[in-house]
Amino acid sequence: MKIKNRTAGSFARCQRKSCSQTSCQHKSFRHIFFLAGCCCCLLLALAPPATAIRRTIIDAMPSDKTNPDKTNLLETGGGIIKPGGAPAGTPDEIKIVSYNMRWRGGDELRELIGLLRDDSQIGGAAVIGLQEADRGKGRTDRINTARVMADALGMHYAWAAPPRANSEQSEDETGVAILSRYPLSDVERIVLPHEGPGHRRRVALGATVRLGATDVRVYTIHAETRVVMEKKMDQLRAVLTDLERYPRIERVVVLGDFNTIKQKDVEGARRVFEAAGFATPFKDGQATWRTFIIKLKLDWLWLRGFETSASGIARQVEMSDHWPLWVTVKFKWDKGRG
Repeated sequence: MKIKNRTAGSFARCQRKSCSQTSCQHKSFRHIFFLAGCCCCLLLALAPPATAIRRTIIDAMPSDKTNPDKTNLLETGGGIIKPGGAPAGTPDEIKIVSYNMRWRGGDELRELIGLLRDDSQIGGAAVIGLQEADRGKGRTDRINTARVMADALGMHYAWAAPPRANSEQSEDETGVAILSRYPLSDVERIVLPHEGPGHRRRVALGATVRLGATDVRVYTIHAETRVVMEKKMDQLRAVLTDLERYPRIERVVVLGDFNTIKQKDVEGARRVFEAAGFATPFKDGQATWRTFIIKLKLDWLWLRGFETSASGIARQVEMSDHWPLWVTVKFKWDKGRG
């Protein structure tokens, strides 16, 4: 599995320092340095491989207050994959769900997992895109939300978060996630352009889903709320820029919370994706978010290379201020293929 993080540095760098001329004049010091060097070599020989080191760093969720972006903000895992959970061949039809879960935890998270497993609308999806998924935050009992959900549903997962807004933050920002019944590769954390209030950044996550012999590129986005329309469109175009690196992949899903608060944001988002060859079964007037009497279309699900056979907004799911979007899609095949 290829994992890329555009803003994260290497996990460790070894620097060799020569002793000074004066300190090496004494035999006792030479003995000390010789013994220290032997100890270092022994530790390196016994150290786990790089992948294991990376796994440890992810689990520990380290904090680097001098450079918040050094905190590991990209994570992948296999969940507890059920035998036979992902068919070997390319399916004729799959369900896709997008949901801004608004950092649910505890009983609500368990309820959501049950709905994603059994509900007639959002249950049984092959691919799930999430926004506002926490990891290690006090408000959600410091659990890894994406991992907990993947384990419970028997899915692969990838999770990413933006850099911390300031060096004094003790917790990472909330993140985005992709859950999939099928293996993930080319996982990419994309820090979106343009800061929001208080130097806050937003992030998208891309991954290639291997469905049998067919690759599908999937992106989940959590765009900024309080930026002008042109900057918001730049954030959406960032995933299309990443998509250009995969010219051979014909089937693409871009979903998430675009925060298209104003009508001109809605119209702008439609122009951006229709110009890139995408289509959506959801109309501009279909609200996906509500507070009191106000309802807005903030969430989107764009498709390329698929035919939609069913779609809906699961308004019975009320644990967030957003509603989940779902589609059932069929693959578009070239002429001549059965």
